Order: sequence, then C-alpha cells, then structure tokens
Amino acid sequence: MPILGLAPELYPTKPAHFDIERVIRPNILALHPYRCARDDYSEGILLDANENALGHSIPSSSALEPELQPTLGLDLHRYPSPTHDPIKQRLAEMRGIPGPEYVFLGVGSDEVIDLLIRVCVAPGKEKILITPPTYGMYSVCAQVNDVGVVKVPLELSGDAGEGGERGRFSLRVDEVKKAVSADPSIKLIFLCSPGNPTGTLIPLSSIRQILEYEDFKGFVIVDEAYIDFADEKASAVSLFKEYANLCVTQTLSKSFGLAAIRLGIAFAHPALVQILMNTKAPYNISTPTAALALSALSPSAVHLMKEKVSTLIKSRGELLRGLAELAPLGLGAAIGGNDANFVMVPVLDKNGSGRPDNVRAQKIYKTLAESEGVVVRFRGNEPGCTGCLRITIGSEEENKVVLQKLGELLKAL
Repeated sequence: MPILGLAPELYPTKPAHFDIERVIRPNILALHPYRCARDDYSEGILLDANENALGHSIPSSSALEPELQPTLGLDLHRYPSPTHDPIKQRLAEMRGIPGPEYVFLGVGSDEVIDLLIRVCVAPGKEKILITPPTYGMYSVCAQVNDVGVVKVPLELSGDAGEGGERGRFSLRVDEVKKAVSADPSIKLIFLCSPGNPTGTLIPLSSIRQILEYEDFKGFVIVDEAYIDFADEKASAVSLFKEYANLCVTQTLSKSFGLAAIRLGIAFAHPALVQILMNTKAPYNISTPTAALALSALSPSAVHLMKEKVSTLIKSRGELLRGLAELAPLGLGAAIGGNDANFVMVPVLDKNGSGRPDNVRAQKIYKTLAESEGVVVRFRGNEPGCTGCLRITIGSEEENKVVLQKLGELLKAL
C-alpha cells in the first residue's frame, strides 16, 4: 500500500532488508490525513477556518509578564502553519541533513516518541525494545498505547571502563540481536545517546550493527537530546544516506535552553516523515513556539548557543574535579561517559566498605532539596545506578553551592 503524499522517487531503498510498508501499521498506511485550512491557502482575506477575525482580547496593558508582551503582536487569532518549513530548513542546514523533507517537528521529543509508537506498533500485539537504564518516557508511552516492552540492559559492569563499545553503559549489541531474533513482534528499538541517566554516548559502530542486522525489520530510534554536549562527530544523523531504518530525535530543550517552548525534532527518511505528517494533529506547533524556535536557529543565536555549551562543558570538568575531592567523605567516582550536561555520582556506605548506599543517597537527596534548597535527582533505583545522584551542570555559582552543601551533608549523614 503506497504512502499517501510521498513521491515515488522518495521511497527508501537501503538497507535491502528494510521495507517500511511492513513496519507501519496498515490502518496508518490507509489513513487519509485531515486536511486543514492552512494546507490550502495562507494569504489573502482568510475566511476559511472560522477564526476570530477581530483578533485576541488580551489588552496591551494586561498583567502579562513583560517578557511575554511581544507575543501579543503575533497573529494569535490565526491558526499556525501546519508545516513550519523555515524551521525545518534551518534545522536541516545546521545538522547537515539533505533537506526539510527529512525533518519532523513535535511538541517536545515526547510527542515524537509517542507518535512513532502509535504509527508503527500495534496495540496488544507488538513491542518496543529499550536498554535500561534509559529515559523513562519510552516505557510510559508504550504502556499508554498498550504496547509490550522488551528490556535488554546496557552493560552494567565497569570492569572495562566507562562507555565505548564494551565499558559501563555500553550497548550490548549481541544481546539486542538475540532479542529481536527471538521476537519478530519488536518494531522499534529505542537507544538514548548520550544516555539519560547514563550520560554515555553509544558509538556509531554499535548503532550500525543494529541497523544492518537483517533479522530486525523495524526502526532504530536514536534519542539525541544531549548530543550537543558530546563530540560533534558523534551524531547518528551522519548515517541517513545509508539507512532508511534510522530515526534520530533531538530537542531545543537542552543545548538551546528552550525547555519551556516544547519543540522536539525527528530527523528521518522522507517516507517516515510523511507518515508522521499524515498522522499528527493539524496544528501541533504553536505560533509563539515557532517564532522563538526560528529566532533560536538564526546564525547568531546558534553561535551563542555553542558558546554556552562550551562554557557548560568546561564547568562539567570543574564540577567533576570538585566531586572527586569529596571522595574521602564517601562519594564515589562519577560513572558513565560524562557526555551530557549532567554527571552521575554514587553515594557510598559511610562505614568505608566502598559500596553504593541507596538509603544514604536518599537522605542526602531529600535533605538537599528540602533543607538546603538544592535539587538534584536520585537515580538509585535504576539498573546499575545504586546510590547514584544525577547532578545537572549549573552556573558557576550553582556548582559551588552544590559542592559545598553536598560536602556538608556527606559529613553529617
């Protein structure tokens, strides 16, 4: 069954074992998408969408926050563009993607994750594969959609060091292959790189092995929310020319510092992008979000973003050195690859055994938040993360405070 809206010359041909029409749910392939008013015309006297022609009713003298006042000058009474091609074009240029037809926009990465599951995985019949410890929304979206979850944990031992192809939190490629060979109902594999909460990159060599594995007929989803804090050559977007069974998700929430506007991105073969466009809500990206995103993707803004990322990476190193100085108080060495804008450190048993201690870590976590006004994240219940606190890289002053308060509590608790 053909993909509605996709030109015949854009159908994927590589890798040879991948057939997108066998991955997408039949009811989605047959779907005739809702055609909204702005799909047809966006200029002239617009009397086609039942909008309020007199505009919004928020007075300029309202109690609206001063920084939000400029948004009142936008065409808030008009439905936004259903495609936002200028944003897609800038994203494609920035990431070295062939063109905007490879870009899909969602309300944060979470909408993209949910939509990928909905278009590919049949409720009550089919499954996704995840690699714990990993981002929790993969499982949440799967449960919401009545989709099964197969778990293949990352390498949890640190015997071979951190990250890479064999170290702690590396992808166990052979185990993933075994899982998909044993269960052909697995339609999507979610890989988080750099991982959350692991902060560890998955090497492109490992991702390639999964993409090329002929027993797996579905999509490999590489979640790159933190990619700008890692090596610039580490992104899987470089693999698009070879693999139509790849989808890379990113966001403006982290490196761009725009978590509040909720803009997520999927980079994928035009065939998958067309499917997502056919299925999404008509106007999923608001006009204020689009205006801010387009500004954030201007050359000057991207340059400033990269400067701030460089500052945060430098601060990450300084924070790691400060945390290492707390080792005599029972704080373990940071684990994972430290490739994101956070680090993860285990709180150890106070008796000097060197073992991670969830009870002590929980006490420190709660006391930091409730008594000291410093909020980090307890991750001790995740596989391979016993006793761990995840600490986001803050400003220079914030990093000093967290080191001071953490040191005080390690002495007291």
